[in-house]
Amino acid sequence: MTRVRVSILGPARLEVDGEPVALPPLTTRLLVRLVAAEGEAVSVPQLRKDVWHTVDTGTHAEMRGRNEVQKRIFALRRHLDAADRLRTEQLLVGPRPTTAYRLVLGPDELDAAAFTRLTNDALRATASAAEGLLVDAVELWRERPLPEAADAEYARLLIRRLAGTYQAARTELVRVRTALGRPELALPLAEKLAGEDPDDARAVAALARVRSRLRDDRNGDVIVRHELPHLRTAVAVVGGDLFEQHDANLVIGFSDTFDVTVDDDFVISRTSLQGQLAERLFAGSVRDLDRALRRGLRTVKPVGVESVRDKPRGKRVRYPLGTVVAIPLDGRRIFATAYSCLGNDLVARSEPEDLRQSLERVWEAVSRYGMRKPVAVPLVGSGLARLVGLDRGQLLALIVESFVEAGRRLPAMTPELRIVLLPAELRRTDLSEAQHLLSGLTQAADHVQDRRDSR
Repeated sequence: MTRVRVSILGPARLEVDGEPVALPPLTTRLLVRLVAAEGEAVSVPQLRKDVWHTVDTGTHAEMRGRNEVQKRIFALRRHLDAADRLRTEQLLVGPRPTTAYRLVLGPDELDAAAFTRLTNDALRATASAAEGLLVDAVELWRERPLPEAADAEYARLLIRRLAGTYQAARTELVRVRTALGRPELALPLAEKLAGEDPDDARAVAALARVRSRLRDDRNGDVIVRHELPHLRTAVAVVGGDLFEQHDANLVIGFSDTFDVTVDDDFVISRTSLQGQLAERLFAGSVRDLDRALRRGLRTVKPVGVESVRDKPRGKRVRYPLGTVVAIPLDGRRIFATAYSCLGNDLVARSEPEDLRQSLERVWEAVSRYGMRKPVAVPLVGSGLARLVGLDRGQLLALIVESFVEAGRRLPAMTPELRIVLLPAELRRTDLSEAQHLLSGLTQAADHVQDRRDSR
């Protein structure tokens, strides 16, 4: 049997065996009228009224009108290549039966039927299955359905229903893509929906949710970002939560004893990053975190061991400043680095040179074990390590400078250094020195590139 496809989601089209059929305007309007009947029979007088915009009165006029309709029906039937697709019936209209025609298309022969089925199936499916169904449904929509019908009464309900289904499909696609973690794909559609009807509170709210998700997935608000193509990397300062950087390796500063005990805050403060690490990334198990640290420290030679008398609380084995332990976790790494010395009075102390040495070892470990993932770093040295001599802005600049210097020695170390500051920290941190440093690097790289291009 001939393959037929009728499309009404936009200007009406008829395809036979994949090839478009050029129909005269009047025949096209007749096809549209029969499609709009949704499988119901339409009498000849009704077709004459709706398609030809005329009412035949008198026997001679009625016969002439019936012949005109019949001629167009035969033309359509020839293309449809099956009598059961376009059926001739008798309807009782007035005192005597009259000829009527019924168009019966299969579920895959009418784009509007396929469109509705795909959307309804998507609304019952899981999010992962629904996305593909909704994409297929939305792609079927070309323009307003049945434009040939204009505002004719016979098409109003169908057009309204299809338009509502289209709105539902797009709205659901925005929701599904956001739920699946693809807000960047949901954003253009969400913006379009909200733009089409700014008074639609649901569309406006959906757009706000997508934008919020994008901000979250970007791991905070990007405050500063500089591309450093000559080092094949970028440096960004973002406001956010270090432990929410799910796409990145993390750097966590430790003391030289790698203490993790947080009981009663005697050794490690619960609010410190070390204190949060076990709770947030090791399911609250300090034992599991400690085991991972000890495993990584097996090959590191200690520099000393404290006595119980001198250090009654916490760990007593000391490791060299700059020691880095790369802990595998969920397909990424936690780089635990010793940059401060924990005194026997349980006070951590560090010097700028200690931090610089520690960072150098971190970048080397990132280059070796980082799997080319972004690396997220807090403002190391700004917390309880008592690093004196540098303010927060200078600490930030030190981290950036150290990273850039390492990037010259360790090419393709990471695609991005992401320095993560909590909003409260951002308000107290002068970014100007780091920005000036990065701007100078960017301008220098541009100058070198311009010279190369001019050769």
